[in-house]
Amino acid sequence: MASIWRYLLAGVGLAGLLAGILAIVYLTAPQSAPSPDVSRSKKTANGLFVASIQPERGVIRQGELQSWLLTLKTVKGDSVEGAAISVSGGMPQHNHGLPTSPQATDYLGEGRYRIEGLKFTMSGVWQLRFAISAAAGSDTVVFNVVL
Repeated sequence: MASIWRYLLAGVGLAGLLAGILAIVYLTAPQSAPSPDVSRSKKTANGLFVASIQPERGVIRQGELQSWLLTLKTVKGDSVEGAAISVSGGMPQHNHGLPTSPQATDYLGEGRYRIEGLKFTMSGVWQLRFAISAAAGSDTVVFNVVL
């Protein structure tokens, strides 16, 4: 009878050891990075505006110069007119900027601005940063674009 208890105690000890090893493996395993926010409409950093972006032709094209539309509204939904916009960005994972110097070239009405000269040279996560200055104040917004 004593030998049965020894085997049972050894089995429980072995199960505990295996559970501990599995816990260590789980806790030290690399965690997958969260997916980037790829929303095309969001509030600016200080909440002054709601900004939306979209490729002018509706499709993101790799390796080609293209135009995008940036739409700016106030938080009340009014169009933002006469804004000064500067554009920057790049690929944070590769630590490089945009290969071109995009510019806000036209105001199209209803808060829509044409951004020309964007080029995405490779697949991956790109960031587009917009610095906006208008009558309501200055603010920024960053969009992630995944190719």
